[in-house]
Amino acid sequence: MPASSVTVRMYDVGFGDAFLITVKQGERAWRMLVDCGVHSLGKARPLLDVVRAIISDLTEAAPPGTPPTLDVLVATHHHADHITGFAYDDWDAVHVGEVWVSFVEDETDDDAKKLKNGLVRAAKSLHTIVGRAPTALDGTSQTVALRLAGTLALNSLGNEDAMDRLLGRNGKHFLNIPKVSYLPDRIAELNVIRTSLPGVTVHVLGPSRDPDQLKRMNPPASAQWLAMQHTLEEETTHEPPGPLFDDIYSVTPDEVNQHIGIDLVSTLPSLNLGTLNDAATELLAAASILERSVNNTSIFFVLDVDGTRLVFVGDSQQGAWEHVLQDPAARALVKNPAFYKIGHHGSHNATPRDYVTNAIGNHGTYAMLPYGKVDQWGDIPNGNLLAALAEVNAQVVRADAPVADARVQVGPQNLWTEITFPGSD
Repeated sequence: MPASSVTVRMYDVGFGDAFLITVKQGERAWRMLVDCGVHSLGKARPLLDVVRAIISDLTEAAPPGTPPTLDVLVATHHHADHITGFAYDDWDAVHVGEVWVSFVEDETDDDAKKLKNGLVRAAKSLHTIVGRAPTALDGTSQTVALRLAGTLALNSLGNEDAMDRLLGRNGKHFLNIPKVSYLPDRIAELNVIRTSLPGVTVHVLGPSRDPDQLKRMNPPASAQWLAMQHTLEEETTHEPPGPLFDDIYSVTPDEVNQHIGIDLVSTLPSLNLGTLNDAATELLAAASILERSVNNTSIFFVLDVDGTRLVFVGDSQQGAWEHVLQDPAARALVKNPAFYKIGHHGSHNATPRDYVTNAIGNHGTYAMLPYGKVDQWGDIPNGNLLAALAEVNAQVVRADAPVADARVQVGPQNLWTEITFPGSD
């Protein structure tokens, strides 16, 4: 059997993800695209330019007379900064073997439908409230918080045109009708997926289907890169906390159960509302909780190419990571990787300290950071995380500031950066 090589190409969309993975064995190749989207506040270039670049790269790689082809397309979760690019009709010309989406998108799964409906309903409600709030609020800090809360809520809504294409609905499609898999499967054995190339396997490790774990959206203070929760607790006044919203936004307990959904309500104790000093900040806190909830529905997988392991986590945060790291078999798969896709653009609670210090290993792991500057998020990427990665000799490759080396290549106008891991005979 010819030796395998694997190349990961990260496209610079800005604050968003788009990764093309190519595995080669002699004349044979297998290709996977993981996400294609960008946040509205952090675009590095027009997203359509990136979509057309990806399709052009696939066209160039296809045998003469055949369409651009992907073996697998993974949409890790429905945040707009991961799927918006699939709304463009240019994808009509691309042949896709399989589409993998998080199990929460499965409309035939009652548990998934309940969770997804709760998340979407909460996002719509927050977005509506934020739109009305400026008439009752003033002040620069409040305006900034409201604007950010609105963009978070909008991002959590995703993009319906993109999801329609991914799932083959409402006239949106690829060149063909691909098989759609909702992952992870309830049958554990089906989460070890063998590809068309021998020795090339995908292990789907998350998200957890345990509702209690999905609700764990905030890490404990001891596990955060920045002890934000501890700081908030120190600032707590002894005044009794005021209401979350003005009376015009108040609802009865029955209305809460009917219209808001238990998934968002269950996070209320973690909000520490007594420490928040204005309604705009409260809206922002609620939008942030919602954002983390959707992040924890990300597909979390390991691509194993003849023993070279590549870890892709979407935007998984603390609860989703605990599901993986506390399972001995899953922890072994993510340990000592050749490649790590840094979760959630390098935010403080998307890469556990335990993983960096005790699992990545000190052997030169390449860690790719899909990132574009967003002024409101000055702590992303988190400096403590980047320093911890440097301490274990990880080679961080940033989309916004790529540096070529013996293994890393940078495309024209920094459109993409890629890493190739050669196989061994």
